[in-house]
Amino acid sequence: MNNVPPPPLTPPQARPRTPDRRQRLLHWFRSRSLRSRLIFLSAAAVAVAIALSALACWFIVEKQLYGQVRADLAGATLPPPPRGVLSLPCYATPDLALQNQPSSTATENSAAVVRDTQYVVANPAGVCLPPYATKAIVVMPGDSAGFSLRNGQSIIRDGQFTDGTPAVVRISLTHFSSRPALLMVATSTQPVEDSLQGLAILLASVSVGGILLAAVAGRLVARSALKPVDQLTDAVEHIARTEEVGSTIPVHGDDEIARLSTSFNSMSTALANSRERQTRLIADAGHELRTPLTSLRTNVDLLIRSNDTGRPLPAATKTKLLGNMKSQMQELTLLIGDLLQLSRPDTPKSGPALTVVALHEIAGRAVERAELRGPGLVFETDTEPWYVHGDAAGLERAVINLLDNAVKYSPPGGTIEVRLHQGVLTVRDHGPGIPPDELQYVFDRFWRSPSSRQLPGSGLGLSIVAQSVREAGGEVTLGPAGDGGPGALAIVRLPGGPAPPGPAHGQSMSLPGPMILIRSCAGAWSGEAAELWALR
Repeated sequence: MNNVPPPPLTPPQARPRTPDRRQRLLHWFRSRSLRSRLIFLSAAAVAVAIALSALACWFIVEKQLYGQVRADLAGATLPPPPRGVLSLPCYATPDLALQNQPSSTATENSAAVVRDTQYVVANPAGVCLPPYATKAIVVMPGDSAGFSLRNGQSIIRDGQFTDGTPAVVRISLTHFSSRPALLMVATSTQPVEDSLQGLAILLASVSVGGILLAAVAGRLVARSALKPVDQLTDAVEHIARTEEVGSTIPVHGDDEIARLSTSFNSMSTALANSRERQTRLIADAGHELRTPLTSLRTNVDLLIRSNDTGRPLPAATKTKLLGNMKSQMQELTLLIGDLLQLSRPDTPKSGPALTVVALHEIAGRAVERAELRGPGLVFETDTEPWYVHGDAAGLERAVINLLDNAVKYSPPGGTIEVRLHQGVLTVRDHGPGIPPDELQYVFDRFWRSPSSRQLPGSGLGLSIVAQSVREAGGEVTLGPAGDGGPGALAIVRLPGGPAPPGPAHGQSMSLPGPMILIRSCAGAWSGEAAELWALR
């Protein structure tokens, strides 16, 4: 007989844990809409409040009614012993005593009876009913303590009649046939029970009605309170469906919903403005790119046609054509560089890109470059040391653009004044100046004065200046000369100090390598080559 090994024992797999009732209830509540949750919470709060009030009211009324019955029974005058009390028959139990009660006598005297009375004797034990008794009181085992009472003392307890009717029983000590006996006087509490039952029905009806009214009121309040949220939701869905930014919703009051609506309107307006600026930038860039591209395509087509037809162009014409193409390429290079500069976010940079920059050295290098662009101009420079915290390449590009702008509009042999004192850099030329009605547009992208459209440029230089200065935490203005003379005056204010921060501040001087190369090689390079290198 082969010994078959038993199958390997596999550990029992854990039973998947099912969510308990509390988790299911919580999941159900969270899956409801905000309006449904508000209605549910308001109805639940009102239901709890009404239920607690109804219970408190019912218990207070119960205590008052039973207290009144006990007080009346305790202060009631005990009935006098009936005539022939010594001859009253006694029976072993209250039921037997009531069964042997003469019905005719009980019927004749029942109208005059206010409280039911019976006697309980001992040795031998028995229950005796007066002739007018119509009900018998159930005797409890603890009633024997009444035999130790003194005259004037009594015990009041809850009890019932033999037919089950609830009652309040008063027990006192008396004598029956020269024997000690207990006098039991009872008052029915059935009217109190009926009153409490009616009160409970009334309170329950009021509670249900209050809960329903609370639910209706909660629905109305939720609809009114969430109406701005519904409008906000509709606006967001409209924007998501149509991509039409700029939609706003009305704002009422100054509560949280109004603040949310105001924030949404600000965000929607900002998005609309951003899209409008983006669209305008693309349109303006396309317009500016079209002219050099058209010229380049014309020149290239001319060269190709000359080569295909075997009719070479004269050397002078070809040289001029190539020169024009080079100029157009440089213009395209500058325009693309300006667009890349403006494509950066408007928010200030943070992190390693921000360094301590020597503004006076930047101004000196920019003047050297401007001297290459305007060899016949006179530059008066007066700069003091000033260190700022910002992007070195962006700030140098801004100063270069200001000087290029001054060189472009300066007359032959004119003077350009460059001053740097206490963080205020000024560039003043003696050209035609800027008309007052055009000052508000000078920093707009692609804006060019009608009187200077024949001059080279893309209209992006001053926009780059404003953006770079703003990123460094400063401000720039451009206006007429302060002394009332000809020309324009550009003022750049940058926060900083006359000395660089020490090592304790965790910062050090950092200048970009390409700019230093421009400074050392500017004498050997042409202005165009230096400009192309600066764009890198």
